[in-house]
Amino acid sequence: MLRVAVCVSGGGTNLQAIIDAIKSGKIENAQIVRVVSNNKNAYALTRAGKAGIEGICVSPRDYESRELFNRALLARLQEAEPDLIVLAGFMVAVPACVIDAFRGRIINIHPALIPSFCGKGYYGLHVHEKVLERGAKVTGATVHFVDEDLDHGPILLQKAVEVKEGDTPEVLQRRVMEEAEWILLPRAISLIAQGRVTIDESGITHISGK
Repeated sequence: MLRVAVCVSGGGTNLQAIIDAIKSGKIENAQIVRVVSNNKNAYALTRAGKAGIEGICVSPRDYESRELFNRALLARLQEAEPDLIVLAGFMVAVPACVIDAFRGRIINIHPALIPSFCGKGYYGLHVHEKVLERGAKVTGATVHFVDEDLDHGPILLQKAVEVKEGDTPEVLQRRVMEEAEWILLPRAISLIAQGRVTIDESGITHISGK
């Protein structure tokens, strides 16, 4: 059974997609063992509670330094003994100590087709604002493994989403979530739970089987 810890900051729609996929059987041989948020008011923690999943808050505001927060975050994750950490809208830069401890076992969902519209400053609604400002006709979402560089690690899954005339950032954000994010993240977890994902020496992911 793949033990999954999910890190979130806000409403937790991607968390809900994972919970629903496990409940429906779309994800087999996996369970969420802990939800961690940097925001005590995140609705994602409510979602976790309703699903009977332990939810905790680890906020930088509660620590005197970033280093102390980083250590606390690592400790709270290690306590849950996860096989996989999923960043599902986690608006905190993952500290090096966490990456080192769980190297190759952290995935993130980014609301664009990496390497486009990613990196510093590209998060949340800002991504979709930039897509529209640039006049892109296609956007999407990417699930990738996490390394020390922002939005940089090996790409696992991607799905394109059409940008339509008259889109606002909010409308586009919703379409990307519905047509890509909520599909890709559960699928990524399922593939990892099945042992079908490998990363070669060049940092390229490979998916075995059908």
